Amino acid sequence: MSETRSDHSGQAFRLRSPWRAVSAMFVLNGALFGIWASRIPAVSEIHGLTPGGLGLLLLLMAAGAILSFPLAGRAADRIGAARVTRRVALAYVLGLVLLALAPTLPLLAAALFVFGAAHGSMDVAMNAWASEVEARAARPMMSSFHAMFSLGAGLGALSGYGAASINADITLHFLVAGSVSALLTLYMAQIPWVAIPAPMGGAAKPSLLPRGPLLAVGFVAFCGAVGEGAMADWSAIFLVLTTGATEADAALGFAVFSVAMVAMRLVGDLVVARISPVAAGRLAGASASIGALIAVSWGSYGAAMVGFALMGIGYALVMPLAFSRAASDPDLPAGAAIASVATFGYGGILIGPPMIGVTAELISLPAAFLILAALAVFIVIFSHVLRRS
Repeated sequence: MSETRSDHSGQAFRLRSPWRAVSAMFVLNGALFGIWASRIPAVSEIHGLTPGGLGLLLLLMAAGAILSFPLAGRAADRIGAARVTRRVALAYVLGLVLLALAPTLPLLAAALFVFGAAHGSMDVAMNAWASEVEARAARPMMSSFHAMFSLGAGLGALSGYGAASINADITLHFLVAGSVSALLTLYMAQIPWVAIPAPMGGAAKPSLLPRGPLLAVGFVAFCGAVGEGAMADWSAIFLVLTTGATEADAALGFAVFSVAMVAMRLVGDLVVARISPVAAGRLAGASASIGALIAVSWGSYGAAMVGFALMGIGYALVMPLAFSRAASDPDLPAGAAIASVATFGYGGILIGPPMIGVTAELISLPAAFLILAALAVFIVIFSHVLRRS
């Protein structure tokens, strides 16, 4: 059965299969985000940012992403998710470089808005493309795609560790790491792809947010996504401020978190099949909550890393479980249902960091991390909504 316009592409096509093409885009998306996240302490130091100031700047990044969601969705529908993904990826690399080049606080704010818009647009487009590939293959793939995002984020964070260890200039780091990541992954993504036409008569009224039973599913996704976003932007700073870690050692925190997510997502479909989506959701929430409590309670670098690993294991399954439940919704077509839940989920990823920043400014950063533990408990409580119809 053909998965593309034709099947005469031989060895090159086998190298660049639909699964590999979409996986490469998830890797790139994660890598660019990980590169940025790993150098946040350095950027904060250069611009003299307080936790509250950084939180407000990250809010601009969130605004850029959220505003981009409907635009990217419309573009993907009109000209194709694959094409939009590849084009936005280039803008995302440019946005990363602009962050390093920004000489003043206002220009950094503008660059963060652009970076957030590119990140959000690529998220929407690549997930739409992933859904098309999954539907064409007629087997679960979403967890493995999200594993590739986590893998990319971990690799990006490791590049930050290496760059910080040798005191590399941020501009050089972002330019080299971003360009190499883009060249390798965009090559893999160059395949002919024709989307599956939407079934006639099955269209639903567009909805930015989930409604009815999907509202609870969206809330579960939101609770998990807040944790993911907070770990990306605050894990390194948490280690510096609470354990006295160096910038290089702090960069490893997000890498450990990401590697744990990759490992869990690679076996995620098997875990869900063995113990059910509801039980998997409860396990995920419990692991994330316990991990956050360990990171906050002991105050040591080793304990924090153990906590980060447990948080990665827990958060790994939340978004794939929510997407799978949305796709099986009896009242909405899969595309419309997934889109509404994704808005809640990715909104949480982007809202989480500024929320942690403001709370850290008012109380303390460890106290702010307790919010993540509380939200993970809500995942446990509401996991029953993940039961597939």
